Amino acid sequence: MDITDLKILICDDSLLARKNLRDGLKGLGCKNITEVFDGQAAIDSYKSDRPDIVFLDIVMPVKDGITAAKEICAIDSRAYIVMVSSVGTQVHLREAIKAGAKDFLQKPTTPEQLKNALEHVSGGDD
Repeated sequence: MDITDLKILICDDSLLARKNLRDGLKGLGCKNITEVFDGQAAIDSYKSDRPDIVFLDIVMPVKDGITAAKEICAIDSRAYIVMVSSVGTQVHLREAIKAGAKDFLQKPTTPEQLKNALEHVSGGDD
């Protein structure tokens, strides 16, 4: 699958962070992008849309990213979740991986980091 065909979910309570991530993904040719602003909305969107990849912030209202990752992985153990956060401590990294996240990116992300994550999901990196 080409990275431009992936269904992508962005979840961040910061409008600017969502815009930066969306712009980076669009710059790579991605078109099918859904945005939500809290962890519960990410869970609900995952249930209805089944995106190929989820970019999740950690610190958010309603449900944080770690909780959302756990619940999404309980729905679909093959969910591909990438935590994207400015809170980059080792504790958060361990929590994210334990919750089921496959990758962890520090904000601000680079186009290369996004491309690598997308290629991993699409099978373009084998």
